[in-house]
Amino acid sequence: MPLDHRRVRGPEESQPPELWGGTRKDEEEEEDEDEAPRDPCALRPLFVRAGLLSQAEGSAYLELGGGTKVLCAAWGPREAGELGATGGGQLLCEFRRAPFAGRGARWRPGTATEREAEREAAAALREALEPAVRLSRYPRARLAVSALLLQDGGSALAAAISAAALALADAGVEMYDLAVGCALCRSSGPAAPWMLQPAEPEERRAVARLTVALLPALNQVSAVLGGGQGSPPDTWAQALRLGIDGCHRLYPVLRQSLLRAARRRDAAAATTA
Repeated sequence: MPLDHRRVRGPEESQPPELWGGTRKDEEEEEDEDEAPRDPCALRPLFVRAGLLSQAEGSAYLELGGGTKVLCAAWGPREAGELGATGGGQLLCEFRRAPFAGRGARWRPGTATEREAEREAAAALREALEPAVRLSRYPRARLAVSALLLQDGGSALAAAISAAALALADAGVEMYDLAVGCALCRSSGPAAPWMLQPAEPEERRAVARLTVALLPALNQVSAVLGGGQGSPPDTWAQALRLGIDGCHRLYPVLRQSLLRAARRRDAAAATTA
């Protein structure tokens, strides 16, 4: 009898995948236990570069030491049409996660949960950026910024806020100041401290989370986003002060990146001329 080469023969012995379901979880727990404790007020190493994409009018790439990687692009101002016939300009924000950004089965691409999380993150991004942009200078115009999360290593929304503000400034959009984002989290326990720029394992164990967006030059908070339980009001005030201090410490790094991008653009224009 001739063989059917269109069929793939399976192994003679097989085992159900449920037997291996706990392997990944055990590995994650071991990684969490092996992680060395760090100073809760210490900031993670930060790498940021503006003017990275030639296809966009403004762009920025930001990477945190915990593994978070965000790429942002900005466009505008462009004519808004009938939607922007009255009032000031419009700021459109988009937040997307790459299919490989999550860890394990935490995120499934295309699911309703992921789409809802992306819409909430986009709304939070707009809330944090709108006070920093001079929308009154762009009547009947539309500005757009898109954030792509390449890898989620913790503090993803705060990183997206900083990168998006840097991309808008790189695009030449008039702004009052750069919006700087800083995330915090707190694990269970009465004496547990707030952690600045938490990594993904720290966020997974947290019972309370907070993201602060600040305009450092004006010393104005543009957004406070968070939630949780088991934390008295005094600890939330302490977390807000800690987040504001973290934003002030991140601000010089973002400014230097913007200045370097402007110098590279001027050098390229001089070479072309």
